Amino acid sequence: MNYCNDFYNYSRFKTRIVTVGNVPLGGDYPIRIQSMTNTDTMNTQATVDQSIHLFNSGCEYVRITTPTMKEAKNLLKIKTELSNQGYNIPLIADVHFNPEVAEFLAHHIAKVRINPGNYADKKKFKKIEYADPAYNSEIERIQKRFSPLVRICKEYGTALRIGVNHGSLSDRIMSRYGDTPKGMVESAMEFIRICEDENFHNIVLSIKSSNPLVMVHTCRLLVTTMKENKMNYPLHLGVTESGTTDEGVVKSSLGIGTLLEDGIGDTIRFSLTDNPVQEIPFAKILANRYNEKSEKKSTTNNIFVDSLSFNRRKTNSIQNVGGTNVPVIIAESKTTFRELNPDYFSKNNVVLPTDKIQFIEAKTSNITTDFINQLKQNSSAVLILESDETQAVYGWRKAFCMLHETDCKTPVVLKRKYNQLTLDEFRINASVDFGALLTDGLCDGIMVDCNEHQDEIVNLSFTILQACRARISSTEYISCPTCGRTSYDLQKTIMEIKEKTNHLKGLKIAVMGCVVNGPGEMADADYGLVGNANGNINLYKKKELIQKNIKPEKASEALIKLIKENKDWSETKTLNNAH
Repeated sequence: MNYCNDFYNYSRFKTRIVTVGNVPLGGDYPIRIQSMTNTDTMNTQATVDQSIHLFNSGCEYVRITTPTMKEAKNLLKIKTELSNQGYNIPLIADVHFNPEVAEFLAHHIAKVRINPGNYADKKKFKKIEYADPAYNSEIERIQKRFSPLVRICKEYGTALRIGVNHGSLSDRIMSRYGDTPKGMVESAMEFIRICEDENFHNIVLSIKSSNPLVMVHTCRLLVTTMKENKMNYPLHLGVTESGTTDEGVVKSSLGIGTLLEDGIGDTIRFSLTDNPVQEIPFAKILANRYNEKSEKKSTTNNIFVDSLSFNRRKTNSIQNVGGTNVPVIIAESKTTFRELNPDYFSKNNVVLPTDKIQFIEAKTSNITTDFINQLKQNSSAVLILESDETQAVYGWRKAFCMLHETDCKTPVVLKRKYNQLTLDEFRINASVDFGALLTDGLCDGIMVDCNEHQDEIVNLSFTILQACRARISSTEYISCPTCGRTSYDLQKTIMEIKEKTNHLKGLKIAVMGCVVNGPGEMADADYGLVGNANGNINLYKKKELIQKNIKPEKASEALIKLIKENKDWSETKTLNNAH
């Protein structure tokens, strides 16, 4: 895997510059921020107003859904009205699957987004065995369907986003590659090759998943594949269907931030189930973290982790730390907690000892060969490793590289203290710092500290671990940010469902606005609700459609009934005990 210039220092992958209206991206341009309206595209004034509000908040590209020709033609009215009011905002038409609409809008709009999983393919969850001639014939069919759009984009200087979604891979890709990062990357590469056959390069790529681990690993594979093929197209980053604000900010920061630490990413979006304007301040905090970073390069780029699949570092098991135990949480005894307790407490920043564990605290600059050799002699040692570098991720990575090279299996708990940050800055920075190491399976616990936000520490720690799928402590929710295709009040519905099901530890529940990605994302959820065209909701158990046309006000009742019928319901949440 050769996805980053430097695993131990910030060094951005230099992508080609792509023109999107009057705001270019890629190259040395800053990381751009974008979002998507959730108004009805046929409501011209509401969409214009929200686009202006987004732009004034710091959003640099505004995406608007255009599922049919009716919305496509009204998007031109929206563009004209914005121009009449003095706003030359680059607009992105979110087409997904309709070639006729995409080709029409490519004549008029700065950028068109299509989805390889459903642009020329259908998704019916069918397993199809393809011999090579038949598969190649399907590629030729797609080329004939897609090439006209490419030629129009080339003629009119329109940018094209090839946006792969984990939940909407075609049956053809799924049949040959399965639900894998390789399949997701190949889905994008098929369309890139068609573009290059037409000598068209004004392309932005995105590969999204509601699972941050899948999103990180797949984007790394995409960049590796591009480099092998001497490509350098810019990437749009996002964790799709990341959920409501509390969980969604952590998931998005963790997934997007881990890749930005690798130097990957040119434009970002926080896909939150909220008013899209609320996404922008979070995206600005994260983008500024990298736009303000200076680049430097080290003499080695030894990527010692398996960057394509999640494998935890092999460590000794000492009481409940290390080995196959879930990562522990350590917090200051003065912190407050709500429903879940930390595993261990510290006092005055020193972890309280136990009979079986000797906690040894050190800073990353202390990790020398002699220090590691002493650790290896202590069978009860757990290392509390605090980064004393400004850029914590790189200091921790260097330390873990030394532990790897010396075959040291001492469990490691990462520690970092944050000062003088707003609550949003604290959440975002901690999610990136700890998440980037957890994503690579590189720690056995976390110790987060922040004087200004003591009451948030334990809850945030559990949320970070859950976002990495490293420790499940609550219900997992997958919910989309909504757009003009959503025909019911998704925000109200998800909040009602969360209130009634948030004690179902480990259960995955999806609440989706429409059928574009909804049924596909059901594959990663135990139960799901998907809006249909008439304003009602369909109920799923995994991929299986159970009930159609449920009134939104009856959705939570129907969901709970189904959960109980399948014996996945419990009445109380079990709390853990702190040491």
